[in-house]
Amino acid sequence: MDQYLPILLLGLLGLGFTVFSLVSSAILAPRKKPSAAKLSPYECGIVPNREPPQRFPVRFYLVSMIFIIFDIEIVFLYPWAVVFHQIATFGLIEVIVFAAVVFVSFLYLISNGALTWGPPKTLQSGLPARTSDSTISRISAARPEPGEAA
Repeated sequence: MDQYLPILLLGLLGLGFTVFSLVSSAILAPRKKPSAAKLSPYECGIVPNREPPQRFPVRFYLVSMIFIIFDIEIVFLYPWAVVFHQIATFGLIEVIVFAAVVFVSFLYLISNGALTWGPPKTLQSGLPARTSDSTISRISAARPEPGEAA
């Protein structure tokens, strides 16, 4: 029983901290709901004129998948490197297979555009077709009227 006492004390300490946090939050929290002004996003004093997008782009999830893949790879490669001499050829074959799976998943993420940054490259329409009317209106807009200061 003496061996389990530290685990029991740690569990009780965690439970006590959880209960204390929830009770103190309930006591100290404001009682009224925030107004619409407090709930609105604030950016440089500019009132937003449209709702923010509700979904993250797929690129966000692809980058997070890359992080998880390489994080897991490091977690598994460190113990492998420590016991490399004990597991010999079997361990080398296993880590090569593991690295191949990680590399294939990395290629999959790259093919889905995980590392493509910046705006999407799409053709954008330029100026409208140039006609004599559009040229005359552009020139007359740029030229000052007689008697006006340039």
